[in-house]
Amino acid sequence: MTAPATFSWRNIALAAYGPTALASIGYGAVTPLVALSAIDRGATPGTAALVTGLLGIGQLLADLPAGWVAERLGEKWSIIVACLIDVAMLSSVSFTHSLLHLAIATFVTGITGAVFGLARQTYLTVAVPLQYRARALSSLGGVFRIGGLVGPLIGAAVVATFGLPKAYLFAAAMSLLAAIVTLTLPDLSTEAHGGNVPQSAGMFTVLRDSLGILLTQGVGALVIMLTRSARQAIIPLWCEAHGLSAAGTSLVYSISMAFDVALFFFGGSLMDRFGRVWVAAPAMIVMGVGLALLPLTHHVGTIIAVACLLGLGNGISSGVVMTLGSDASPIVGRTKFLAGWRLLSDTGNALGPLAIAAVATVSTLGAASVVLGVLAWGGAAWLLRWIPRGVESRQLTPETTH
Repeated sequence: MTAPATFSWRNIALAAYGPTALASIGYGAVTPLVALSAIDRGATPGTAALVTGLLGIGQLLADLPAGWVAERLGEKWSIIVACLIDVAMLSSVSFTHSLLHLAIATFVTGITGAVFGLARQTYLTVAVPLQYRARALSSLGGVFRIGGLVGPLIGAAVVATFGLPKAYLFAAAMSLLAAIVTLTLPDLSTEAHGGNVPQSAGMFTVLRDSLGILLTQGVGALVIMLTRSARQAIIPLWCEAHGLSAAGTSLVYSISMAFDVALFFFGGSLMDRFGRVWVAAPAMIVMGVGLALLPLTHHVGTIIAVACLLGLGNGISSGVVMTLGSDASPIVGRTKFLAGWRLLSDTGNALGPLAIAAVATVSTLGAASVVLGVLAWGGAAWLLRWIPRGVESRQLTPETTH
């Protein structure tokens, strides 16, 4: 895709980030409350954890079908439909006391999240010129991070003032606003999608033709997401193991998240200027160092220092997984390729906490952190091997257009 001479961040900002900001704040408000809602409905802690996990399971199972939905409905209407389903699911939770209903709503919200995320990525891949792509997608990742930071604060205020069920009404209202904003925006034109290029390639054909990329760069993306999710899970566990209160643990995590939010655009700028590998590999090295050092921390000050180091690596790499996928996506079947790419990355996201549990079960939490640090360094070496170098190597080639 060539860069339009009239491209302006101002022209694309509302379409690209407005609905995402609204929906992610809503998701952020209720995601930490799902386990509490399940326990309030009579679930045991184990069952509550399972209900919470349905969000990720729904997203993982829906990644490939989301490609089919987004290709047929288009980016705009995929987002609208996903948001409206969220409105129905989230608002209904506040009016029932059924654990089964909460589980179904959580699972469906995971499905709609897969459709929403894929449609957003496809929109930016097509609408933004290549030389701005990393900044656009890192900003998208940053918006999700802001929602994850601001949403729980708003959710806590709503719960304190109106009660737990009303937080779901707030999230539903955010999804409704996101749908309304999206409805007022233009959809991508046929020309933006590649003019008269046929779009009828089947999912299996697209993924088969892209197998080389998926087994090289895609595996690297999986390791990035595994490391990120492990970092999210291990910081609270390490804090709890060292006697920090719930409030203290939240403070440590929030300080770490501040680095996520602060560095996303800087990381995107580096990727656009020097190439993707010069952010992806260093970020994995930094997170690997943080995970390897975590077992050496035993006081709140040192735990915060390592948490900040992990936040630095995670924040500067915001959007790198989406950017790598967008760079590699073919013109024919782009949405289906991105669906397969997101399936890989979401698999990594699901494996992170499982990896911690597996190692910690046979050894210690500290050993799990070191193992994941070594895995992150291995991921850095893998990314250095397979990510193309420089700006010119990211231009679409005949191989990536099938």
